[in-house]
Amino acid sequence: MFHAISIRLSHFFHVVSNIRPIVWILVYVALVPVFAVIYNALPPGQFRIPGDTPTDFGSWLYYSIVTITTLGFGDYTPAGGAAQGVTAVEVMLGLSIMGFFLNAVGSMKSEIDVESELEKQRRVHEAMEHGKLRKMAPGLLHLAVRFIDNGGMPAARRLALALDSLPDRVDLSLWPALMEDAFAFVADYQIYSSDTETGHKTDAGKYLTTAATVARRIEQQLTTIANATA
Repeated sequence: MFHAISIRLSHFFHVVSNIRPIVWILVYVALVPVFAVIYNALPPGQFRIPGDTPTDFGSWLYYSIVTITTLGFGDYTPAGGAAQGVTAVEVMLGLSIMGFFLNAVGSMKSEIDVESELEKQRRVHEAMEHGKLRKMAPGLLHLAVRFIDNGGMPAARRLALALDSLPDRVDLSLWPALMEDAFAFVADYQIYSSDTETGHKTDAGKYLTTAATVARRIEQQLTTIANATA
């Protein structure tokens, strides 16, 4: 039974912590007029009021503010059981809501800190990957330009091998278009090579034309990356 209660309490505080602080502030403020209405509806004689001065809704609004903030000036004193009970409930609710508010603020701060740290790690990761790709870009550009200018299967093979190993050396997910073109070039080369080895008739000219188009896109992207500042 205690284990079940502990789990439910943990779930409750988890839900409460995820409520934004502004919500608790709004609830806290909204309770003031609600309890003022209740105080105003209590029968006469429930409060000791200095000089028995007349009271209106503004007077009970004032008392509600003093009560929920636990200031307790003492000018309005609950004497009857109903007034004491309602006052005690308002005080407990005020303290509980302020506790929930502070807990929500702490939870939001922790969330912001975590997001900030993740963002910092992301920027460091991107900077490192950009640096690695910029260092590899000249060699890849050389292979791409050589294939585009001269064509031929040996040049295509060298470029395909370089592009095939590229994902193992750098996080290409940071450059989706380059990753897609590199994959397409390698896949087309492997399909063409497989067809050739198995004796299937393939159109070499068509393959080289298509591969050259992909290689030009790769060249343009690598040139942009190579010329980019850190």
